[in-house]
Amino acid sequence: MTYDFLQHYWWFLVSLLAALLVFLMFVQGANSMIRSLGRTADERRLLINSTGRKWEFTFTTLVTFGGAFFASFPLFYSTSFGGAYWLWMIILFSFVLQAVSYEFQNKMGNILGANTFQWFLIINGILGPLLLGGAVATFFDGSNFLIDKMNLTDSMQPVISRWANASHGLDALLDPWNLIFGLAVFFLARVLGTLYIINNVNDENIRSRASVRLIGAVIPFLLLFLAFLVRTLLKDGYAYDEQGTIFIQPHKYLDNLLSQWYLLLLLLIGVVMLLYAVIKTITSKSYIKGIWPAGIATVIVVLVLMLMAGWNNTAYYPSNADLQSSLTIANSCSSEFTLRTMAYVSLLIPFVLAYIFYAWRAIDKKMIDHEQIKNDDAY
Repeated sequence: MTYDFLQHYWWFLVSLLAALLVFLMFVQGANSMIRSLGRTADERRLLINSTGRKWEFTFTTLVTFGGAFFASFPLFYSTSFGGAYWLWMIILFSFVLQAVSYEFQNKMGNILGANTFQWFLIINGILGPLLLGGAVATFFDGSNFLIDKMNLTDSMQPVISRWANASHGLDALLDPWNLIFGLAVFFLARVLGTLYIINNVNDENIRSRASVRLIGAVIPFLLLFLAFLVRTLLKDGYAYDEQGTIFIQPHKYLDNLLSQWYLLLLLLIGVVMLLYAVIKTITSKSYIKGIWPAGIATVIVVLVLMLMAGWNNTAYYPSNADLQSSLTIANSCSSEFTLRTMAYVSLLIPFVLAYIFYAWRAIDKKMIDHEQIKNDDAY
């Protein structure tokens, strides 16, 4: 395992975590439609208890994603999480609202009322995917930060990275293409959320409404995602040479796909699988398993996008304030010893995934219905 291999290996693992996180945001997607899918209080409680079984998976993956980035690419962590902290604080605060809402909406002494906490879930369902998508889009569109490693010698203020303006990440929302990708992730979360509800909630009224919402979510998702993808493939990208010098390369991301043909193949497979899941669900009333091909497709496509942003000598976090401050997997990673040690620990990941699979099956052994809500401990 060479240092270069370890850098690529850990970027793959971080990218995989990001892909799994986007898939698990079906929780946010479903929660954003609580009021439209559930017309009565009982129906809304069905929906909340359905997503309430899975919200811990999403939150844990988000924390693990941040932890993996911190351990393997600490300079990115200090630059983005430390510099763009207003953007990340809003994201984290919305997830805290989600956790509190599940636990307290039907507790004794709740002075705010269940409806207030349901609106908190809707807020998280909108802001979570939208802002996370906007943050990921900066991997292609860049952010305003400066890197100066010589600051380590400054005993008074040994800060390597700093934000170039006072917005501290909120300026990412001023780029229309970041918003386009954020909206694409939001509608993708809604697509996954409706497919999950169809599969998990045993209520014909909710399922029929979900099928209608599925059409209303997949069309804007496809339009927004294709617009962002085509523009990204045609735009100039950020590359670096053997000396680590960053330079602008025309059609860099298109070159990444064509030179790494397996990524292009995976991208096409993912798109076809997602379309299959949606079309089969819409055209067949008896088909309720669309969440699985759509979920796998989501993981594949997001994984390809992340690898396209970081592999093949590409600067995965470009700086719009100073080109040479841009971050790559080579100049922002941990030491070889750290990456190697963590690589051995990462061999335990299959066992963790096996446990998650076992826990998921145990939780979903029986589809949720009104009788189960009345007889079991429910949110």
